[in-house]
Amino acid sequence: MKYDLLKQNIKKHIQLSDAEEELICNYFEPKVIQKRNFLLTQGSIYKYEGFVLEGCFRVFTIDKKGNENTLYFASKDWWLIDIDSFMNQNPSDLNIQALEDSKVLLIKRADKMELYNTLPVVEKLFRIMSQKALVAWQRRLIRNHSLTAEERYHHFIQTYPEIASKLTDRQISSYLGITHEFLSKIKRKNSKTE
Repeated sequence: MKYDLLKQNIKKHIQLSDAEEELICNYFEPKVIQKRNFLLTQGSIYKYEGFVLEGCFRVFTIDKKGNENTLYFASKDWWLIDIDSFMNQNPSDLNIQALEDSKVLLIKRADKMELYNTLPVVEKLFRIMSQKALVAWQRRLIRNHSLTAEERYHHFIQTYPEIASKLTDRQISSYLGITHEFLSKIKRKNSKTE
């Protein structure tokens, strides 16, 4: 039962037999992460790739001035990874923090490599997921360069209402790349026009 959501996610990308699905699931370990606790902190090496069963996470970096810059949020049915640290075993530039009590399934790097050898179709699965993630990053980059802050805000809350409802204004402004004060101005302007 705890693997049902993972199986459904996999089926969005490739078709496997029940035995193959079970084999993949056996490589994942469930873990509970309490609100405000970290799955990864800057400077450490990310040893897992994660799949969110419940809750919400924020993936962010802290710059030299102490400003938090959010790359993305991950809630139920999303994947969590620092691809550079995970694949190259480099110290991470990212933090992954639970924004609420959360449950994840984690796969270790060595287990993922073993799974690639044991069940080669898994490489296809993760290739497809990586390509889709790259498309999402590209679209976000284009939005950041072509849309105003207000347009980016509206796109975010319309596209991810379930995530937006869990976030503080500071977290949203960090994701949008604007100050908290500027986000407040956008929200005040919108409340006057509604």
